[in-house]
Amino acid sequence: MEKIVSLQNSRVKKWASLHQKKYRDMYGLFLVEGDHLIGEAEEAGVLEALIFDEPCSRYCENMFEVTPQIMKRLSANVSDVHMIGVCRKKDQVSGSAKRAVLLDGVQDPGNLGTIIRTAKSFSFDAVYCSPDCCDLYNEKAIRSTQGALFHIPVIRTDLAPLIHELKKEGFAVTGTSLQESCPLSSLQKQDKMAFVFGSEGQGVSDKVLEACTNAVRIEMDGFESLNVAVAAGIIMYAFRG
Repeated sequence: MEKIVSLQNSRVKKWASLHQKKYRDMYGLFLVEGDHLIGEAEEAGVLEALIFDEPCSRYCENMFEVTPQIMKRLSANVSDVHMIGVCRKKDQVSGSAKRAVLLDGVQDPGNLGTIIRTAKSFSFDAVYCSPDCCDLYNEKAIRSTQGALFHIPVIRTDLAPLIHELKKEGFAVTGTSLQESCPLSSLQKQDKMAFVFGSEGQGVSDKVLEACTNAVRIEMDGFESLNVAVAAGIIMYAFRG
């Protein structure tokens, strides 16, 4: 175990840089805060180092005791945090799947994290994000997943080519749209299903919708649309694996 007391320490500077996406990408690392997320990372085998400023009951091969000032510098949370994990990104590979979620330009990290958590909860097998979705390893996104990101593949890829591949594999790929769509109650459950949810402002793009098998809308009174994470939760529950 190493004790670090200086804010100018090279390790501290590297860890602090992980609050920025470009450095997360550069080092292939990201931070998680608190006992629950650290436990999930440990279970997933991606915990690289453990940083703490109070007595710690967890064990990691690389452990660093720091001052409260350093902990405050490293934490993105407004409340007191006394343990931070440094985690390794791992290659995300989708295996055999029957349920998938596709996200087209979702920008809010809270929405992204909530959708990932919901997908895992309702036995979906993978989440695919278009290149213009927000970063999975944003602190708010990580926190919103409540650890689900460690247990379901989250893959960044172009959606239109992916949809064509999924259709070849026998998937019914359903987009979400208010126009030229069928009501959710009329959609029949199938063996292999994928659902596409769009950005908060624009919805699913025309290019992606055109590639889908069909389109669906959630019937409602009073409003035209719902928050994307809420809509995704309703549909994933209705067609859970």
